[in-house]
Formats: sequence, structure tokens, C-alpha cells
Amino acid sequence: MKSVIEYWVDAGVTIFRIDNPHTKAFRFWEWTIGEIRSKNPEVLFLAEAFTRPRVMERLAKAGFNQSYTYFTWRNSKKELEEYLTELTKTEMRYYFRPNFWPNTPDILPPALITGGENAHITRLILAATLSSSYGVYGPVYEFGINTPHGSKEEYVDNEKYEIHHWDWDRYTRIKEIMIRLNKIRKENPALQSTWNIEFAETTSDQIICYVKVDPVTSNRLIIAVNMDFWNTHSASVHIPEALLGLSPGAQYKVHDLLSGDEYIWQGDRQYVELNPYLMPAHIFRVEP
Repeated sequence: MKSVIEYWVDAGVTIFRIDNPHTKAFRFWEWTIGEIRSKNPEVLFLAEAFTRPRVMERLAKAGFNQSYTYFTWRNSKKELEEYLTELTKTEMRYYFRPNFWPNTPDILPPALITGGENAHITRLILAATLSSSYGVYGPVYEFGINTPHGSKEEYVDNEKYEIHHWDWDRYTRIKEIMIRLNKIRKENPALQSTWNIEFAETTSDQIICYVKVDPVTSNRLIIAVNMDFWNTHSASVHIPEALLGLSPGAQYKVHDLLSGDEYIWQGDRQYVELNPYLMPAHIFRVEP
């Protein structure tokens, strides 16, 4: 089995998504990953495992560089804050590297079925800004395809069973925002880490806000997302000035990297309003 992986490493493959690794022996993965990475440390292993929490953690400890997560089913503000706190503020931060997926080839979650395009955009922004690593099953995601199987959380026209021919150049709003997000992630080191997240207090259960700072480059981001796919919500957000390196009460400029808008803010209480039919999120960069 190890020789199969070595064959593809020799052919230039450096990333392996391992399907259902929890159905194989932990000792096998410890040995195989250790052997492969001792000779080729650049090779990455992603554990594609949706199973019990302790089993997923054991796989990470066995050597997998990244892991699938329960993000797919964490939909409320409270659920996301609790889950990210577990991933980043407990001992899991030292061995479990989360990869966030809004959907997979096997899973079409209820939020994407009922929420349509707005849900696809919101969940995409959350995945791309909460975690340093994210992925989607596309192009059905970019095209907003969400017809369910009916008896299970799965696409009815799944490419596991059918061959599809896609118009890769077709414009969609989801695709445009995905392009913007990937550009933002590349240009802002604060989004290239998961462990630097700090949640900010808001006055609405539908508005989640979090701050990410890169200490090396002083890249500072404030991200606010409307969790409601159908309705506009507003909130007062408590800005953690000290964490952002701001003097109390000082003026500062924020630049929304999604829309291009700029604002002058002052103080630690700011107002945000987000319409999911226009743009469900702000990704503010605090300018020097």
C-alpha cells in the first residue's frame, strides 16, 4: 500500500486526499505517513473522515496534515463560535489542522438546499475566512446547483454516477465572489492562519464578527457575516482595539476588501448592516 503512494509521489503528486481513513488501522497511517514524509516532507495528507470526534482527532495525531471537519453542519453563530473555540483554544490547535468544506461530492447539506444562492455565498465566505484551508465540491457549487437526492444529504445528479459537461466560462455571482475571496486570501496573511481568530461581541444573534491579525506583517482584518440567508440584519460590534493595535478612541480607516468601500471609524463600537441579497459580509482591512 505504501508503494502505491510512493508511485504517485515519484510522478509528482504531493497532496493526497485519503477517503475514509478511519476504516483503516491507525498504526498503518502512523507508519505510512512517517515513512513517506521522512523522504518527502513536502507531501500532504488530508483525512477525508466524517466520523466521531475522537476518531478524527486520532487520525490527526497519526500524522495527517489536514482534516475534514464538522463545519459543514455548524450553521448558527453560537455553533461556529463554540466549534472554532474548540479548534483554536484547546490542545487541538497543536495537532488538528481543520479544512472547511461547505459541501462535498457526497454531502449536500440542508442549508444549501433551502438557502439557495445566498446560502452558497455566505457559507463560502465563512469557510474561506474562518479557516486557513477550505475547499468546495465544484463546479456545482459555483453554479449553485442544489437539487437533493431526496432520501439523504446528497446531490441527485452526483458525478459519482454521471458524466457532466460544464460551461466553465459561464458567469455566476458565486463564482465571482469565490475569485475575489481567493485573491483576498492570497494578499492578506492574517487569513493564512486559523489559530489567530478572536471573536468580537455583537448585539445580534445573526451577525457573527471575528478579528484576525498577522503579527509579522501587521495585517489586520475585521470580518462580519450575516448568518440569515433571507433577511437584512444590523448590529453594534465591539471592536477589540487593543488586539488590533489601536489607541483607545483613535480614528482609523477600514477598507472593505469585498466591495471596495472605505470608512473612517472611531472608538470601539461600530454599526454594521448586511443584506444577504447584496453582500452578506464585510471583510474590513484596518489600514495603516
